Amino acid sequence: MDVIKTKKLTKKYGQQLSVDHIDMVVKKGDIYGFIGRNGAGKSTTLKMISGLMRSTEGNIELFGKPVHDEMSRKRIGILIEEPGLYPNMNAYDNLELQALSLGITNKKRIYDVLALVHLTSAGKKKVKNYSMGMKQRLGIALALLGNPDLLILDEPINGLDPEGIKEIRETLIQLNKEYGMTIIISSHILGELSKLATTFGIIKDGQLIQQISKEELDEKCKEYLAVEIDNAQKACVILENIDQNIEYEVVNQTTLHIYSQLNSADVIGHLVNAGIAVISSYFHNQDLEEYFLSLMESGCSYD
Repeated sequence: MDVIKTKKLTKKYGQQLSVDHIDMVVKKGDIYGFIGRNGAGKSTTLKMISGLMRSTEGNIELFGKPVHDEMSRKRIGILIEEPGLYPNMNAYDNLELQALSLGITNKKRIYDVLALVHLTSAGKKKVKNYSMGMKQRLGIALALLGNPDLLILDEPINGLDPEGIKEIRETLIQLNKEYGMTIIISSHILGELSKLATTFGIIKDGQLIQQISKEELDEKCKEYLAVEIDNAQKACVILENIDQNIEYEVVNQTTLHIYSQLNSADVIGHLVNAGIAVISSYFHNQDLEEYFLSLMESGCSYD
C-alpha cells in the first residue's frame, strides 16, 4: 500500500522552482530516508505533504486519499523544524496541552507516549532544563500523541550528540518494528540514515533524482577491489580470461573496480605475468555518503 504518493508535485516562489515536479512513493512500513543538500527542497516537500504549505502544481495522496482529506490528515504525526515546546512547563504538561488541542481525553495516552520516547523519569522536569536530545524526543512525543500511522520528521537528529542520536534512532526503529509505523525522515547525517532507512529518496535542486531500496543500495555499494594499472584495456582481456563471468568496471584508463569475489593475489599475479604494471590495489566498500556525493557530482539518475 502507498502511504504517500505525489505526482508532479511542484512549488514555485515567483519564477523560482523550489520543488520541481516530484513523483514520490512511500510504502506502508517504510522508513524513508529523504536526502539532499541545504536548499534542495526537502523541507518544502515535507511541508506540502503535511498540509502545512500549498503546492503550486501536482497532486498528493495520503493513504490513497487527497492530502486535504480530514481522516487521512488525522493519521499523520509531524515534527518539522524545531518542536513547539513551552520551556517553563514539564513534558507531561506540554503533552497535555497538545492532547487537549487534539481532543484526546485519555491521560494514559500521555504516559504511554512518554514511555515510548524514554522520558518517563523526566516527566516533571521543566523543558528549559532538557538536553537537545530530550527536547527532540519530546517533539517526537507530541507528534505521536494522536497515534499516527505515518510520522514525518524533518532533521530530527541535527545538532545532537552521539548519545542523543542513538536514542532517537532506537526510538524510531522501535516505532517502526513494534508498531508498524511508516516514517519519512530527512537528515544530513547520512551514516545514521543508512542504519535506519529501508528506502532512500535523493533530491537535488528540487528534483527527485532517485528512489532506491536499502537492498538496491547495498548492491550498488558492495565491496570492490580497486586496481590501478598502466593499461586498463589490456587488463580487461586478462580479467575475462580468468573468469568469463567476472564483474568489473573500467573507471578510467588506469583504474579498474573488480566486484567479483576473486582472490586478489591471484588477480594481481595474472596481471603482472601478462606484463601489466600494477601500481596499487586495495579493497573498498562505498557507503551511503559516497554514493550520495557521486550522484550530486554527476547530476544524473542511476538506474
